[in-house]
Amino acid sequence: MHIPHQYRNENLDEVKDFLKNNSFGILVNQVDGKPWATHIPLELDKDENGNAILVGHIAKANPQGSSFKNEQEVLCIFNGPHSYVSSSWYKKEAVPTWNYVAVHIYGSLKILDEEAVLAALHTLVDKYEVQSEKPVSINNLSKNTMHQLKGIIGFQISINEIQAAYKLSQGRAHEHQRIIEELEKTEDSGSKEIAKLMKTQST
Repeated sequence: MHIPHQYRNENLDEVKDFLKNNSFGILVNQVDGKPWATHIPLELDKDENGNAILVGHIAKANPQGSSFKNEQEVLCIFNGPHSYVSSSWYKKEAVPTWNYVAVHIYGSLKILDEEAVLAALHTLVDKYEVQSEKPVSINNLSKNTMHQLKGIIGFQISINEIQAAYKLSQGRAHEHQRIIEELEKTEDSGSKEIAKLMKTQST
């Protein structure tokens, strides 16, 4: 993705935190010569050597899975908060714009065996069930329910390149306070999140 220098975030710790908190991404590859995308959780993890990876799974019925090959390069897209920014908030005339956070990851895919898929499902379910009043555990699901495991393809993605765009009105630092105030007035949750990020970047 094209990222002007001032919007590029090269703080890997910050980007990894973003990935952990915004793990519902888009997996993109080629299927029969055309781009194909699936919206799925892509969880940040580490491999046996401590290297950062993404882990996920899709249904075997999805044509994307039939095109999977080990070492195939794929693209993973993660969207964060975003907000319209009105130029009426500026001191001088200018065009409106959009503030946003987005991360693209290029990596090499590896198909997982059933044991590794099961381990990944444990991690995924445990991560999100912690918020439930009555948490579900993979350990407690029946054999009949767990038979559904046969219908998915699990994979991990070794990360080759991270592109992180944090467009937060960096070229208008002298007007940040006004922009933040206007964003906080809206009822839009994305605008409020962008305001929070702009405050963080200003400190």
